[in-house]
Amino acid sequence: MRPKKHIHYHKDGSIWAKGEMLNGKMEGFWVWFRKSGTKMRSGHFKKDKHVGEWTTYDQKGKVYKVTQKK
Repeated sequence: MRPKKHIHYHKDGSIWAKGEMLNGKMEGFWVWFRKSGTKMRSGHFKKDKHVGEWTTYDQKGKVYKVTQKK
């Protein structure tokens, strides 16, 4: 089975998060956005768990910090 694209929305209809789901769990690369549309956070999931490199962005969408997850 292949992952399916998935999008969550803010109440105002703007995109809050997008990524892929597999068997009801987050899988692969995901990214979250502020209501303004700038990136807030991004990273990878494996069976609903954070893995690899995760990036947090400032209010302007520039990299603020990068963390490693196991």
